[in-house]
Amino acid sequence: MQMGFLFRKEEKMIIKRVLTNNSVVIEENGIEKIVCGKGIAFKKKPGMKIDVSLINQTFVLEENANHRYEDLLKDVPMPYIEISREIINQAKLQLAKPISDIVILTLSDHIYAAVQRVKEGISIHNSLLWEVQNYYELEYELGKKGIQLIKEREGIELPDDEAGFIALHIVNAQINDNPEMDSAYKITKLIQEITTIVRYFFSRNFSSSDIYYYRFITHLKFFAIRMFNGKTMNNNDLELLDVIREKFQLAYNCVQQIKDFLQQKYRYTMTDEEIMYLTIHIHRVVNKASDKNH
Repeated sequence: MQMGFLFRKEEKMIIKRVLTNNSVVIEENGIEKIVCGKGIAFKKKPGMKIDVSLINQTFVLEENANHRYEDLLKDVPMPYIEISREIINQAKLQLAKPISDIVILTLSDHIYAAVQRVKEGISIHNSLLWEVQNYYELEYELGKKGIQLIKEREGIELPDDEAGFIALHIVNAQINDNPEMDSAYKITKLIQEITTIVRYFFSRNFSSSDIYYYRFITHLKFFAIRMFNGKTMNNNDLELLDVIREKFQLAYNCVQQIKDFLQQKYRYTMTDEEIMYLTIHIHRVVNKASDKNH
């Protein structure tokens, strides 16, 4: 997916399909693009030219995704796409990471639906709000700024749960180029499940501000991404694993519980290298927490 803002004045853009007054489908070099801009399709029909000066957003989509996003654009008013674009542009600046631009469409769809729910007196609880606040602090702050922007533009005050949902959209857009929120939700849920096992195993809570806990959560994020993408770490250094098992026996036993859990729920078998690294991270975070408590 690519996005463009600037077009040469001499370029002729012919409408292939009209989606709304603010969005059309064009075709360039055999590639379909969704072009957005306020009033860009007003009184226009297929075969007519568009005014390139009105373009503020262009999406180049995978062929099998075109119609899905076309349908989305038909339902979402332009102001919500503008709000989403501002949120994502801010995310790009603050996070300094690649973010899939198509999240602008999926996020605008979510925000529009959230606003409609609030108007109807319907609220949805974000069961992962605590995890989002603690695992994705920067993204959550962007989500908070997002709901403030929505309040300023639309006069609707969304709950903190929605800041968490916006954050998950941003997280997922950093993970892959098909930013439905499902991937971010699954990853965050898995982190929640593993950290719960660790907390119960050692009968303690951990400070989200602790550097070792931060590194532990970061390790879990990448582990979850690999797991759901079917990729593994596997160097089979059994000798080193034996050393780790003997040296960090409690942490190793905890990882065995995690291993059994992943096998039972996700049918995923941890490799020896994954067991080794997770053991090291758990030992560190538990050991440092113990040091601070004494």
